[in-house]
Amino acid sequence: DMKRSHDPVFWSLFGAGGVLSALVAPILILVTGIVAPAGWISPQALAYSRVLGFAQNWFGKLLILAVISLFLFHAVHRIYLSLHDIGVHAGTGARVAAYGSALTGTLVAAYLLLVIGF
Repeated sequence: DMKRSHDPVFWSLFGAGGVLSALVAPILILVTGIVAPAGWISPQALAYSRVLGFAQNWFGKLLILAVISLFLFHAVHRIYLSLHDIGVHAGTGARVAAYGSALTGTLVAAYLLLVIGF
């Protein structure tokens, strides 16, 4: 009888977060950190009202939540595995704390996205 494992769930979140962070993070950094401050796009492109409108749209909420959640799960899994690689063999409590923090961050983001309305 094989023991069931939850590892595939965490590995899939890690993988999805890794792909998303590799593709989306550089674009976010470029647009919000370089292009907009340098004035290469219209100041209205990232105006509060436009960003709020995006965040109030159901599709915008879904995208924002996916980015936040998958970035969090990717980071937590990478930290957890890095600790293991350097010889810190954290137990179940550390695993629950790590993934629980990513889940908490996801739930807080979902709540805040719901609070701003549609």
